[in-house]
Amino acid sequence: MKDLVIMHDQQAVTTSLVLAEAFEKEHGKVIRSIEQKINEAKNGLVKNMFAEATYTDKKGEQRKMYYLNRDGFTFIAMGFTGHKADEFKLKYIDAFNQMEKQIKEETKFRLPTNLNEMSTMFYSVMKDQDKKIEEQSEKVNFLMNLSGLTSPRNKELTKARNKKIIQVCGGSESNSYQDKSLRSKLYNELFKSYRHRFDVNQYVDTPMKRFDEAKEYINNWYPPFELKDEIEKANAQGNLF
Repeated sequence: MKDLVIMHDQQAVTTSLVLAEAFEKEHGKVIRSIEQKINEAKNGLVKNMFAEATYTDKKGEQRKMYYLNRDGFTFIAMGFTGHKADEFKLKYIDAFNQMEKQIKEETKFRLPTNLNEMSTMFYSVMKDQDKKIEEQSEKVNFLMNLSGLTSPRNKELTKARNKKIIQVCGGSESNSYQDKSLRSKLYNELFKSYRHRFDVNQYVDTPMKRFDEAKEYINNWYPPFELKDEIEKANAQGNLF
């Protein structure tokens, strides 16, 4: 396998080719994933994460590829799951860190020779830091709003849903909860209202930025009158078994 991270245009990057090989993905699918993110993004930050280029394949033909900086790699690789994928992610992160450390060590820094140069340098550094902080904040907000729930967050939301259904039924041993048909209606009704509120096709698509809001919504949800009536009637009946 080629080096995970290389230098390109004075920054540490990887390529869609290396990414496809490392994560055992088809290069064409990686390309489509990158271009889908670029086309869907309304934020200019995403376009700066990738740089289109070409390479020569085994047949001697020119093919499309992409360079990805650290943010681009993070953006695409966050969707790759599994133990092996996590191992490669850690290797990529370490490779990026080593490359950036090397860049810093090789960069020559000239000390100011007078007060004016010192003031200019200080102003430039502070301005650059403010800009980086603002850019990082924008990136975090953008990614949090775009990416779906992580596996732990999705599991936490699943527990909240199960707990809520048990609660509205009056307990896990209640007649209404033991009635699979009624229980299914409750889960469907909960998701119906949830989908209307968060505009998602499945719970896992909920933006990470709205996780706390989603959990609170589920905790405060109660079924409509018709289902409440079914619950009361079911619980009023004798033991179903």
